[in-house]
Amino acid sequence: MSTVSPTSPLHWPRTLFARLALILVVGLALAQTFSFLLTMHERDESMTTMMTGYVEREVASSVALLDHLPPDERAQWLPRLGRRSYEFILGPGVTDASGAPPDAALSARFARAMGAGIGKRYPLTINAVPGDKERFQVHLKLSDGSPLTIDMRPVVGMPLSGWLPLVLTLQLIVLGACCWLAVRLATGPLKRLAKAADTLGPDLKAERLPESGPEEVARAAKAFNAMQDRVSMYMTQRMQILAAITHDLQTPITRMRLRVDVMDDESTGAKLQQDLKEMESLVKEGVTYARTLHGTNEAPRRIEADALIESIVDDYLDAGQSVTLSGSIGGALMAPPQALKRVVGNLVDNAIKYAGAAEIEVATRDGRAVISVLDRGPGIPEESLEAVFEPFVRLEDSRNRQTGGTGLGLAIARQLTLAMDASLTLHHREGGGLEARIVIKKAT
Repeated sequence: MSTVSPTSPLHWPRTLFARLALILVVGLALAQTFSFLLTMHERDESMTTMMTGYVEREVASSVALLDHLPPDERAQWLPRLGRRSYEFILGPGVTDASGAPPDAALSARFARAMGAGIGKRYPLTINAVPGDKERFQVHLKLSDGSPLTIDMRPVVGMPLSGWLPLVLTLQLIVLGACCWLAVRLATGPLKRLAKAADTLGPDLKAERLPESGPEEVARAAKAFNAMQDRVSMYMTQRMQILAAITHDLQTPITRMRLRVDVMDDESTGAKLQQDLKEMESLVKEGVTYARTLHGTNEAPRRIEADALIESIVDDYLDAGQSVTLSGSIGGALMAPPQALKRVVGNLVDNAIKYAGAAEIEVATRDGRAVISVLDRGPGIPEESLEAVFEPFVRLEDSRNRQTGGTGLGLAIARQLTLAMDASLTLHHREGGGLEARIVIKKAT
């Protein structure tokens, strides 16, 4: 099956709505056009058949009348016997083209009708008139030998009524409107399904689809709602298991720390204290990650983004850390402030841990706030830029156990940004280092 290449001049619309509407409108318009053309052709054929039969009878009667009239009275009857499509001439007519047959289909058809009507009694010669392909003359002699010419000018087709183009235009408009309505009704449920899937965040509290409408739409809505319930149940179970394990680990860790404190061997006790400290950090991060699997319980509210970022930078400067800020958002954000503060804090902590300093750049692009945390650290391989957002993932070559960390910081940050309807991505910097970019909608 052939496909349209990206460089082909034929480009389909991107949306299913536009594609279906285009196919239906063009198809129905072509069908309507072909139907109109066939109707017009059939009408012309019917009218031509009727006219040839009429001309055959009328011309035969007129020739018979002229043949019975005295020669001196024939001239005054010619205007009475003539019609719009033919007239009688007492004479030989155009004789220089005598014998040349008519070269148009309509003229040839009338010529055959004339021959069938009067050719049996009066010998005929038929020739076309030079310069006019739809005009021909029929030559014959009456009983007394007088020449008679029938000058034929067949009428081509039937004139269109003035209201017919308007009716055709109205028909096309009605067809287009019906196609638009039908496609909208057909693609509306798909659009609602896609919107529900897009708004299904980590908290799994998206608005349920109405289970009404046509049978196929209702079944799809029921299936989506059931899937949402199952995923929510599975996620809740995972969160409960992880939270229970990490919470229960805190008690034995506390007892082990108390026992280490009373050990006589200080060297061994210090090593055990360090191990217990790492275990406790891992447990706390595990509890935090389990809670963020379902988003955050903090309600979003209107916050001044520039003031929030400045307060984060001031906290790091007060702690003696090298953190700089540039740019401004110049507006408010609708987000949970503590969750946003934690995300930015996690990214700054990573930059300080692996590069010794952090740079924060803020800006507004296309109606969205962009918060970038940059460093000049060892960076991350291209193939691992997404993998580091998975829980418990650490890159041993660059960010190993000796540098600290549990492998949950970026996973927590990603879960919190998803709960805020924002995005968090990592990018390489020119000259080395890493950029962590948060893109979030501005408040209206």
